[in-house]
Amino acid sequence: MLIPEGKRRTLCISSQEGCALGCVFCATGRMGFRRNLSAAEIAGQVREIVLRDGSKKPTNVVFMGMGEPLLNWDAVDTALTILNHPDGLGIGARHITVSTVGILPSLAKFAARPEQFRLALSLHAPTTELRRELMPIEQKYGLADVRKALERFKRRVTLEYVLIGGKNDSLEAADQLAKIARPLGALVNLLPLHPGGAPDLTPSSHAQMIAFERRVKRGGVEAVLRRSRGLDISAACGQLRVEVERRRKVLPEVHAGVDE
Repeated sequence: MLIPEGKRRTLCISSQEGCALGCVFCATGRMGFRRNLSAAEIAGQVREIVLRDGSKKPTNVVFMGMGEPLLNWDAVDTALTILNHPDGLGIGARHITVSTVGILPSLAKFAARPEQFRLALSLHAPTTELRRELMPIEQKYGLADVRKALERFKRRVTLEYVLIGGKNDSLEAADQLAKIARPLGALVNLLPLHPGGAPDLTPSSHAQMIAFERRVKRGGVEAVLRRSRGLDISAACGQLRVEVERRRKVLPEVHAGVDE
């Protein structure tokens, strides 16, 4: 999804078809994992935009579409080089962000790259117990170990945090989040919950999101409450999901009508 904003054009790209992680608030997790994308398929998402209209070449690229990039590290590693290299797409490393839940072995490899690529951590909960409830990966790569890995990361980190009503949006949670972010010098991106994940989860109210943002800032942390983009095409954060099954159900009926 291409997100224009003034002179900035951010392209959100995918690294896998589907996702195996099963975060309860994410529609992509509900569809399960299909396959890894190749490096050509990953970088090709940017290339297609340029071929269609060179004036819309992305100024920024974020690996925040389908999939967990660090579970497809070899292809993502190569794609990063293609995107960044002057003989490739020539996008500055500081304008390319990889988002991950914290796959520690690949995170160490990513951190070892000399370029100044950006890192975003999908955090979504300030405690081990709550994160385990929302994100099954917490059972394998715990919050304490992920925090240690981030402390060793030599570049600024962004913490992604989806606000879920009555679940992770209390002022106490905001204080706990600030305690994690402050030592890292991290930016906190606060995101509204979008339809498509778990039907029993509800978005935080606008008033609560504002109160949460202010509380995090009061803790000495830079925080931004993001606007929803892409809702009209089901491409907002946490909404990406292939509708192959629905189409398969519709198409036989269409063909049947044509045959008649």
